[in-house]
Order: sequence, then C-alpha cells, then structure tokens
Amino acid sequence: MKLKIGIFDSGIGGFTILKSLLKTRGDLEVFYLADTKRMPYGNKDFEQIRSIAKEICNWFEDYNLDALLVACNTTNACALDILENLLRIPVFDLINSVPGIITKENIGVLATPVTIKTSYYKKTIESKIKNVKVYQQECPEFVSEIEKIKFNINKLNYLTDLYLNPLLNKDIEEIILGCSHYPLIYKVLKNKMPSNIRIIDPSVALVNKFNDSFRILKNDSYIDTSYENVRFFVTSKSEEFSLKVKFWLQINKEIRLVNLRSNA
Repeated sequence: MKLKIGIFDSGIGGFTILKSLLKTRGDLEVFYLADTKRMPYGNKDFEQIRSIAKEICNWFEDYNLDALLVACNTTNACALDILENLLRIPVFDLINSVPGIITKENIGVLATPVTIKTSYYKKTIESKIKNVKVYQQECPEFVSEIEKIKFNINKLNYLTDLYLNPLLNKDIEEIILGCSHYPLIYKVLKNKMPSNIRIIDPSVALVNKFNDSFRILKNDSYIDTSYENVRFFVTSKSEEFSLKVKFWLQINKEIRLVNLRSNA
C-alpha cells in the first residue's frame, strides 16, 4: 500500500521537495497543491498566510493523508502550528529540518520578506546550535522571476548580486536557500559566490527526516524517478502550470483546477 503524501506551495517551489522525495523512494501517492491564484506568498502579511493555511488544511482533509510536507517556507514560518493542529498527521517542515545539516558557524539565509520578518530561521538555528551567527536577507523579487516561463537571466543576475552581496560581506560560510523556489536557480547563485561557501537546500534535510520516520520497505526502494503516482492541483492558470511541469520535471501531466473552499 502506498503512503499518501501532501505537498503544497504557492507555485513551482515545491518541485524541489518533490524531486528530492521521488529520488529516494517509489512507495508514495503524492498530492501536489499549488495556490497559483495567490502566488507569491512571500509578500503577504502574517495573518493572510495563516488564513490561507486553514484553507489548505480544509482542502487536504478530503485525501486522508499519511503525512504533509510543507514546501512553502513562508507558510512554514507563519502557520506551522495551524497545519499541525488542524490536520493531526505528521507534518514535515523545512525550517526545523535545517539545523541537522548545518556544519559551520557563520550562516546566511536567503528568504522571502515575510519569512525574514518572522526570523523563524534565525531563532530556530540559534536555539539549537551553539556559537552560531545567522544573517538574514530578504529577496522580494526572486519568486516572481523564477515563476516566469522563460528566465530573464539579466534580471536574475542583477537580483542575485543585490541579495547576495550583503551576506557575502558578513563572511558567511554556509548559505540556506530559505525559499523552495531558490534551488531552481542554484547555478545562478553558485556562480555568484566563492566556491568555499556551501549552499544548503532545506528540501534535502526535510526528505531525510521524512524517510527516517517512514521507513522504506525493501520492495519499495528507489529504482527510477517516476511521477506516475503524482497528482497536481492548482487554483488558477492550469495551462501555464502544465508548461512549467513539463519544463522543470520533463513530464506531461493533467493539471486539475480547484478552489480552496473559501478561496473565491
């Protein structure tokens, strides 16, 4: 029997978690929800995100999930308690997974404005690791650029310089990609920083925690990445999202248009 797993994000950022997950195991049925109608989340206010989180829980209730993987750092930072309390299933989040893979003392965090405003990454890391210093940098325009069908590489290079330089000036040793969209431009980011700085993708830590909790049976071990048992749902622009799925995941899948109940 396959485990039923929910993954949600405002858009394509959750692809980083989905890909990391499916590289490790084949015993899953995945329900991927993208709230494209209200993307990006990172520029909304705290209470808006908490309200959206309640709608997400209401929607996922119909699918009898075994676990939820929070692919949106902003919702993670603002409303993790809502997701855990309303769904009452194991909830695996990005931010609380990260301290386990940090190895240095000077840490930079790139994230959305709302995530940075909560200081959730900073508080979580500094509470769990001694002698660590965390420097934060908000990136208000990254998600909108990454979500475009075709990259404007000049704009991305400009934004990368703008957001990275304040952290590089702090002599950081590791940098956390505190938005699930950011690993999608890993190469752009890597080219802009010294080779000695380690880039941390929280999705790897999240998937490791999930696999530690839900052990893989021998006959369900990974053979090849398959999206056969993944279903995609969006709240708007299903045709556009289909193009993004084809580009990022190299697959053709049905994209179902849904309402998040109170999402009129």
